[in-house]
Amino acid sequence: MFSKKTIRDIDVNGKKVFVRVDFNVPIKDGKVGDDTRIRAALPTIQYLLEHGAAVILASHLGRPKGGPDPKYSLKPVADYLAGLLGKPVAFAEDCIGPAAKAAAAALKPGSVLVLENTRFHAEEEKNDPEMAKQLAALADIYVNDAFGTAHRAHASTEGIARILPVAVAGFLMEKEIQYLGQAIANPKRPFVAILGGAKISDKIGVIRNLLEKADAILIGGGMANTFFKAQGYPVADSLVEDEALETAKEMLAKGGNKLRLPFDVVIANAFDAAAESKVMQVGPIPEGWRILDIGPETVKAYSKVIAGAGTVVWNGPMGVFELPKFAEGTFGIAHAVAASKAISVVGGGDSVAAIQQSGLADKITHISTGGGASLEMLEGLELPGVAALNDR
Repeated sequence: MFSKKTIRDIDVNGKKVFVRVDFNVPIKDGKVGDDTRIRAALPTIQYLLEHGAAVILASHLGRPKGGPDPKYSLKPVADYLAGLLGKPVAFAEDCIGPAAKAAAAALKPGSVLVLENTRFHAEEEKNDPEMAKQLAALADIYVNDAFGTAHRAHASTEGIARILPVAVAGFLMEKEIQYLGQAIANPKRPFVAILGGAKISDKIGVIRNLLEKADAILIGGGMANTFFKAQGYPVADSLVEDEALETAKEMLAKGGNKLRLPFDVVIANAFDAAAESKVMQVGPIPEGWRILDIGPETVKAYSKVIAGAGTVVWNGPMGVFELPKFAEGTFGIAHAVAASKAISVVGGGDSVAAIQQSGLADKITHISTGGGASLEMLEGLELPGVAALNDR
């Protein structure tokens, strides 16, 4: 399935290896809040160190406005990584220019350097050739292990890979593409897709592609409301994308019994944890009320479909799961996916958070680190950060 070279295919001994990682992690009061993405990169980093490479790590963090901003510094991440690796990790105050050059030049085989946030330069997101050239000058080899940003053509994800002659994938990138690629190209059947989240517009391409590939698509979250309205039900104060109604109608017509909608929902009289709530069958929603979750009968029916699946791909929560009262649909589906014998792939920040909060992460075949990138793969699109790597 995976047609690109990986770090296994090359000799890194004595070489400076520039690794694009995804260390875009939550930082609060200078401390790393969730280290999932840092841990996901460890197998690649450790392999390179064991094979005699000098490892230069680059990442973005947050959305700084194209200039240095201390609250988006990667310094806390470098310190945290040192603890995980049990060895010192050097830090460069910039990712290009004299500071980066000097730190990279001083780096010895078996040691690690973290560069400052690539997005402190506006040129990063513009995939500026000059910035890519400066990044490439720091190393002999390029490794992309940042699946979460593989759908972006930036200087550190795509530009640099076109300059350094050896540009390969890390282990995390390989694993992500294998699981998601397999799910789309050659799934064990029945192939069941679960799609939630607020908006249909974010997932139009995904639904279109999956209507061709999946055996069943189970819809939940705010996007279900737009389908209800397209079917002619008044949805009162529920979140709806009126501009996507025609698309929803077209998908319902095309999807037939493959596209499944909730048949009971949890409604509330305000968007509030303390709001009055009740379960009702799908139909006209009373004035002043809104749909905030899928109902228990839908969870039961969806769970039955999931139990019989060979492959399950899940992206997006089933309701407003940040409010405990409206999280039961999402957690119910999380339990169904965890209990199923299917190959299960979960992607997208909220569905991953739900799996982790429910303590079921170890029951999932693969948890993706990339929301946008996994959606683009499910849509059948080529990711620029992967396309730029050396072919096998």
